[in-house]
Amino acid sequence: MTSNRSLFRVSLQARRAALATGLAASAAVLSGCYVVPVNPYPGHPGATVLAAQLPAPVLPLTLTARLYPANDLATGYGLVNAVVTNDLNGRGSFSTSINGESFSGEATRKAGSAREGLASGAGNRGSFLSCQYTMNSATLGTGTCRMNNGAVFTMHVGN
Repeated sequence: MTSNRSLFRVSLQARRAALATGLAASAAVLSGCYVVPVNPYPGHPGATVLAAQLPAPVLPLTLTARLYPANDLATGYGLVNAVVTNDLNGRGSFSTSINGESFSGEATRKAGSAREGLASGAGNRGSFLSCQYTMNSATLGTGTCRMNNGAVFTMHVGN
């Protein structure tokens, strides 16, 4: 009788081990599955959200700016092209090249103004450029830029 009981215990332990292994295998197999809606029509259960319905991410806006000479010192540099990247949160980056010197810096809106702002750039040879601007729309504006040597430019922003 003792031998039958020990066989029953081994058999019960083997069944439990097999059941645990089967459950673990089922969980592993099912963990790689996902549910796909059967009826993708809007307004029906299981409908998917179309990409056009999702809000678009806010991407920075890149604008070109043209700096026209406004005094004799600036005339020697001619027309200067610049790039302003607006992060649409009141600030952005500003970059240009004048007479072979690369300028880079920031553009920010003045406190309390949705239209007026400042842009400043430091040159890789030690010069600096400071601009004041007013935006007439989200993509168009005008302003004035002054280099530390006294050169003055009239700035037009917009594509």
